[in-house]
Amino acid sequence: MARWFEGPLAAFDTETTGVDVERDRIVSAALVVQDVEGGRLRTTRWLVNPGVPVPAGATEVHGLTDGHLQRYGRWPAPVMDEIGRALAEQCAAGRPLVVMNAPFDLTLLDRELRRHRASSLGRYLRNVSLCVLDPRVLDKHLDRYRKGRRTLTDLSAHYEVALDGAHDAAADAAAALEVVRAVGRRFAARLEELSPPELHARQAVWHAAQARGLQAWFERNGSDEAVDPAWPLRPGQSVAAA
Repeated sequence: MARWFEGPLAAFDTETTGVDVERDRIVSAALVVQDVEGGRLRTTRWLVNPGVPVPAGATEVHGLTDGHLQRYGRWPAPVMDEIGRALAEQCAAGRPLVVMNAPFDLTLLDRELRRHRASSLGRYLRNVSLCVLDPRVLDKHLDRYRKGRRTLTDLSAHYEVALDGAHDAAADAAAALEVVRAVGRRFAARLEELSPPELHARQAVWHAAQARGLQAWFERNGSDEAVDPAWPLRPGQSVAAA
């Protein structure tokens, strides 16, 4: 019988106008589905005209300019609806959803659904169970004393996963999926007996502990930056209308 990291997985990623989940917007997104380890990747891509200027710093990261998005991007409302439905379909099919740094991408999607659909991610998922695998949380818990950064680029290099075209949503989603498979193989003795729903529940606890540790580090170093312990989705707040 295949272990969970050898079986069906889906992965979701976004590119955005910035890093503020309450105010920034999605400019591109991708969903990558793989039914078995080593199998064909099925990719759905979305390109969005966010209706707001894209800061130069964001364009430097993902290469998407205002002009390109205005010409080729779609309006956010139908795109967010399609993404919400697509993620719900994956959850209904029982595929764990790989999301690198899930509290960012899933929270930003939730805020976009509130902004453009007067809805929420929770409403789209109300009839299914969300099961998320976050390579950042998994790696940080299972190999907590390893030095160095843990961006997707770093994790891909560490686990010898190809990342072609970093900061392209489809490329990042595919790499995150392969990193989770690699984490599963490397730490099989600690993970293979756990089901994805059990791992989802444990990651919430692990992320909260990681957040407390980072918060303590900030405080020791005189920073007033706050670290949210919620995972995989931060509690909803009101957001400005488009």
